[in-house]
Amino acid sequence: MLHVGILQFSLEIRWSTSLKDKRSVVKSIKDRTRHKFNVSIAECDDLENLTTATLGAVMAGNDSKYIVGALEKLLAAIRSWHDADLVDHTIEIL
Repeated sequence: MLHVGILQFSLEIRWSTSLKDKRSVVKSIKDRTRHKFNVSIAECDDLENLTTATLGAVMAGNDSKYIVGALEKLLAAIRSWHDADLVDHTIEIL
């Protein structure tokens, strides 16, 4: 059976003063996440907000426990990055 894990998270970019600053941080986070965790990721909300970014990461597989573990490792990595602060997150398995 195919399982799909969805991680939606919000970040606060306190130092951002323009959309250009925000996009730079979001692009960096997306690139690192794709490369290290092999997930699909996109900005999905707060597109015009200068200091808040909401992103979604998706992973598919046949083992839901593995997917949850991988998404939790991704969350731990996001918490350790100094570009932005993790404000909120949800993990859902379909």
